[in-house]
Amino acid sequence: MQSDDGDEDTGHDEPAPKGTTLQERVYAELREAIMLGRFRPGEAMTIRGLADSLGTSMMPAREALRRLVAERALDLLPNRRVTVPTMTGEMFEELTEARVALEVLAARRAFPATDPAFADRLEAIDLEQDAAIEARDWALYQERNRAFHFELYERAPGRVLMPMIESLWLQIGPFLYLTRESLGRTYMEDRHKEAVAAIRSRDEDALALAIEQDIRDGMGGLPALIADQNAEGKSVEAVG
Repeated sequence: MQSDDGDEDTGHDEPAPKGTTLQERVYAELREAIMLGRFRPGEAMTIRGLADSLGTSMMPAREALRRLVAERALDLLPNRRVTVPTMTGEMFEELTEARVALEVLAARRAFPATDPAFADRLEAIDLEQDAAIEARDWALYQERNRAFHFELYERAPGRVLMPMIESLWLQIGPFLYLTRESLGRTYMEDRHKEAVAAIRSRDEDALALAIEQDIRDGMGGLPALIADQNAEGKSVEAVG
């Protein structure tokens, strides 16, 4: 992969945090930004622009883009430009059903490892999410939403489910952020509170149902956005 401006990689990098390489740090930061919807669908990226925004040289930026293309988080176009993917209705439906299948399974597998103290932790995250809604801070809302789900799923034993779930969140992240913007304060029932209540009452089925409904509620505003985008022939732009 080559930079769009053809410049040589002559920048100087900030040292990576202890225990991590610079390439890992740049990759992790960009991956996080995509998952949390900080790039709009269809937005193009350049190696030079990414390196400048992350305060690094072009080599780790190039490697981060290459890895994220391999993970299907970014698209590599025939002209060698890299973009945040756009979406079709068919892809949306597939991602929704994949999220439901994997995340409900993860919640069920995590359930035996939950207890009242863990319910308190999830409740605290949910309260922070509520505060983000009141402040109309949709970036924070998205981050706290992800934290709630992943805190639960990471209690599940094994190492197979989480990478698969993270891959789905990478693909859907930009569109979830747009949904928060479009829903605003009209967002539906708080399924996270239902999930916390299910843990407290030791009801695994209720937890599984709360997670499924939360996914379907949260993605419910996307089909109209995708249809509008495709009808107009241009990318939906994020607000924020």
